[in-house]
Amino acid sequence: MNASPAKLTWMDIAILVARLIFAAIFVMATAFKFADINGTAGYIASAGFPFPVLLAWLAAFFEVALAVCLLSGAYFTEAALLTGAYVIFLAFAFHGPALWEGNQAEFGFFIDHFTFMAGLLYAAVHGPGRLWALRHGILQRA
Repeated sequence: MNASPAKLTWMDIAILVARLIFAAIFVMATAFKFADINGTAGYIASAGFPFPVLLAWLAAFFEVALAVCLLSGAYFTEAALLTGAYVIFLAFAFHGPALWEGNQAEFGFFIDHFTFMAGLLYAAVHGPGRLWALRHGILQRA
């Protein structure tokens, strides 16, 4: 822990909770991928991507790495930026405009990815906070 408990503020706790939520999303997504990698590959194939099994495994391990960075605070800014790019890629690849006709839910899923990205951009700028953050990274705040 980088801050003494007596000096912690509600902001320190809020940032930690946000990191836990971000990481939990990817831990759950990864768990579902590992539990049914062939189902994930089928979903990837249905979007027209080649090598769906390979891509399913790559996505699962990528999401593990993102969860570790978001949880630990190590390479947090880099992970938040990569996660944001990944989330927008997923929005267009699996919930893009071609799927909106006759399915309002797909539009909702698409828009949700942008709200997630907004939070990630904010996190990338402000960092992992002071509480339980390793603070290793390549990108440094000016």
